Amino acid sequence: MQNQIFELQYALDTFYLLISGALVMWMAAGFSLLESGLVRSKNTVEILTKNISLYAVACMMYLVSGYALMYDGGWFLQGIEAFSLDQVLADSAAAGFNGDGVYSSAADFFFQVVFVATAMSIVSGAVAERMKLWSFLLFAVVMTGFIYPLEGSWTWGGKDVFGLFNLGKLGFSDFAGSGIVHLAGGSAALAGVLLLGARKGRYGRDGRAIAIPGANLPMATLGTFVLWLGWFGFNGGSVLKLADASSAHTVAMVFLNTNMAAAAGLVGALLLARVMFGKADLTMALNGALAGLVAITAEPSTPTALQASLFGLAGGVLVVFSILALDRLKIDDPVGAISVHGVVGLFGLLLVPLTNDSSSFTGQLAGAATIFGWVFAVSWVVWMVLKATVGIRVGEEEEYEGLDIGECGMEAYPEFTSST
Repeated sequence: MQNQIFELQYALDTFYLLISGALVMWMAAGFSLLESGLVRSKNTVEILTKNISLYAVACMMYLVSGYALMYDGGWFLQGIEAFSLDQVLADSAAAGFNGDGVYSSAADFFFQVVFVATAMSIVSGAVAERMKLWSFLLFAVVMTGFIYPLEGSWTWGGKDVFGLFNLGKLGFSDFAGSGIVHLAGGSAALAGVLLLGARKGRYGRDGRAIAIPGANLPMATLGTFVLWLGWFGFNGGSVLKLADASSAHTVAMVFLNTNMAAAAGLVGALLLARVMFGKADLTMALNGALAGLVAITAEPSTPTALQASLFGLAGGVLVVFSILALDRLKIDDPVGAISVHGVVGLFGLLLVPLTNDSSSFTGQLAGAATIFGWVFAVSWVVWMVLKATVGIRVGEEEEYEGLDIGECGMEAYPEFTSST
């Protein structure tokens, strides 16, 4: 009887993890739609190519080295042989079938790899419209195979940071990745943007930002809805199990809080934009929803629905100020990725101790500093190496004509944009 109960729990938890992973994978489509909607039509094909290619690169590199580095302490393909039912049954029997981690290790790999791709997708939007495609993909190899997995080993993997200190023992907690995924992606993006420079025509002679409207706001809005939906797998799946009453209730609360934070984030950004600009700014509203999602991701299980709404509202307000501040600093981020994922990711980490007694502000600050310091520093070095060798920015003429033709040799809307 005990074995039958275990096998049922194993089946349900594994199925839940796989469905959650599929939802997170669908976020790749959301990023593709959002980013291609917020860039100019002449760069649409190139950014779509980046998004689908980086997903494939992330899957390959996480299999080759990322998973081993993050969880097994090895460098290449360690633990892959454990993707078997016999191994899981043996491990669970040794633990007394206590219900912890009762799911397929293959499902765990799948669930983890889509998070890696999400972190890399954040970089894509920030460097849009002026970065070389192949330089971006080379960076993706290093980011998904080494940079992200190593910082993941110090956080979700529980390993000591270079053998010096343990973030978990300091009180660091990040339920679904406000820091581990989003702050990491924003940090890598910031390093790339600083070395890349702004798009031509983005800032006037007086230093003021000049708006460069996106080509397809309906597509950007659809992308935001897709991301909102996928986030239920992102946060909800991070509960890691479903087949008992306590876990099922936790999943329900995570779904509820995730949804409320997104809604409040959008409302906060929309109202602030109305006050500051006198208009209902759709792009700010979209980023406000995403900011609310990022803010609640670090801890969606312990707040009440009202607290989650307030956290999301604060994230939506913060992202508007952050986007404007980066513009004043001439840090050109076409889709607001650094603000949404980096700045609000940090904010989300700092919210955790307000509702989770097992965390501490000291631990959260230490974790944030570790993630940012590691990812930004190593990303800077990698971007510098690429800049000195193959180059990271397209030529001025190619940037003017659009990266679709120069990098991909085709146009997204040829009947509307081709010259006669």
